[in-house]
Amino acid sequence: MSIAVKRVYEPPAPDDGARVLVDRLWPRGVSKEAAHLDRWSKDVAPSTELRTWFHHEPDRFAEFERRYRAELAGSPAVAELAALGAGDARLTLLYSARDTEHNHALVLRDVLLHYRDETASGSGA
Repeated sequence: MSIAVKRVYEPPAPDDGARVLVDRLWPRGVSKEAAHLDRWSKDVAPSTELRTWFHHEPDRFAEFERRYRAELAGSPAVAELAALGAGDARLTLLYSARDTEHNHALVLRDVLLHYRDETASGSGA
């Protein structure tokens, strides 16, 4: 599984593979046609409460990451998303936040890679 993370505002690329929007809210100024989505996975996005609390403040990112990982723990949506990127398939997680270093898509990518490793080793998710 190869997982890329990019802003939904960036143009699609031929090597994106399955393009999945991982935001709970539809991004402003992007039409569904322009997004070129294969799926919109709202269930893997942070809860409204967590997103509101975080408010994209970098000094809250460590605590945001801890809480978000807790929300994702045991979520069937994680397994469904991992299945899209199974084997040699490429998966591109799309998000709309301006901050490219402190956002939920980066955390989700790490969770999916960990899920893949755990599943591959047979120790479960």
